[in-house]
Amino acid sequence: MDQRSVDPAAIEAEVDQVRSLGIDALRRRWRTMFGAVPPKGLTKDIIARMIAYRIQEEAFGGLDKETVRLLDRLAQGEKPSELNRRLKAGTVLVREYLGERHTVTVVPDGFLWADKTYSSLSVIAQAITGTKWNGPRFFGLRMAREPEPKEPPQDRAAPSKQKRGRSSVRTNQTIKRKRASHG
Repeated sequence: MDQRSVDPAAIEAEVDQVRSLGIDALRRRWRTMFGAVPPKGLTKDIIARMIAYRIQEEAFGGLDKETVRLLDRLAQGEKPSELNRRLKAGTVLVREYLGERHTVTVVPDGFLWADKTYSSLSVIAQAITGTKWNGPRFFGLRMAREPEPKEPPQDRAAPSKQKRGRSSVRTNQTIKRKRASHG
């Protein structure tokens, strides 16, 4: 691997200089860096950010292979919940529950909480709440499914059909509005 000496201050100064360029100068700089005209839809800010990233990438190196693979999978439409997430030892998870802050540290053989090592986050979540929980969801590592709407939106012009569970107050208000608009 090529070991170059990089002056972080010089790279920062170059990035600052890019931020001060006008759109025409940024487009010229893009052509020299990327060998093509920048896409028409890119704003001045985006062009400057992409040039700054390329400057830093050339100086300090790019993304590691694992991150590139992750981004490729996301670009192909794979959802984050489908990705193989692994928490590394040393990762700290924090959750506030009923006004109390709970900190869990990932250790090589499980999860450390309250000076005790547990085999799963679900066991810890149950100990905190007193009820069964999906541990990764409790600690914010998984997104909860969005709740289904209780009733589909109704077209105001269509007659209202009463369904079970709907309050009579709402039905009476609907009837009153219909009478007022017809008479």
